[in-house]
Amino acid sequence: MAPRARFSIIVPAHNEEALLPRGLDAVERAITRSGLSAEIVVVANRCTDHTESIAAARNTVVVRDRHRNIAATRNAGVAVSQGEIVVTIDADTVMHPDALTEVDRLVRTGTYVGGGCRFVLERNSLGLVVTRFVVTSATALSRTGGVMYWCSREDFDAIGGFDEARLVAEDLDFAYRLRRHGRATKRRFRNLRDAPATVCARKFDTFGDWHYLTRLATAIVHPRQLRDLLRGTDPIFVDEYFFDYNV
Repeated sequence: MAPRARFSIIVPAHNEEALLPRGLDAVERAITRSGLSAEIVVVANRCTDHTESIAAARNTVVVRDRHRNIAATRNAGVAVSQGEIVVTIDADTVMHPDALTEVDRLVRTGTYVGGGCRFVLERNSLGLVVTRFVVTSATALSRTGGVMYWCSREDFDAIGGFDEARLVAEDLDFAYRLRRHGRATKRRFRNLRDAPATVCARKFDTFGDWHYLTRLATAIVHPRQLRDLLRGTDPIFVDEYFFDYNV
């Protein structure tokens, strides 16, 4: 039997033919920099473009997925993977070259249950700077994080993976439950400090640089909208912003 890879990198991708090559290039650079074994699992979610063939032409495992549920899509990728450490990152996000090296170092200390990573945006404007400040402040206050999640397979299984009952914010819920599991096992949740991911700004290009904050402000003023936003029960928003984006 072949030895288990150190990393399983799960990349959910819905019609990502334009950005998937860039994302996979970044993951491969990080694998090379780490000097460790890894498998890349691309979860081709409801794709009608060349995402699947692009992934198949690279050294990846390709999973076809039909869920309209990103938590289920992420879990589908993890389910076929074999690595010791599970890492999830979106297809349009660029992994830092030192990310896997840093994850391996932190895991080996035995002090950390897992975590996320800090991020930068691929472009800036006043709206994006303010948005990033709000997001990073919120994650600091909650002592969680996001963008790229990492933990051991055992810890992933221990918390039940991503909650498929959540249509949106499944990543924040995952971070919260991972942190809580870490407290119970006397380990910390940690965002990578010196290996930030680069986040694509295309949704800001589509909806406007202030859209995140204006939607949040509207939801706060209207509690029902805030409730629907947090629960993912607003089908128009969920479809437009997530499931049918990039059709």
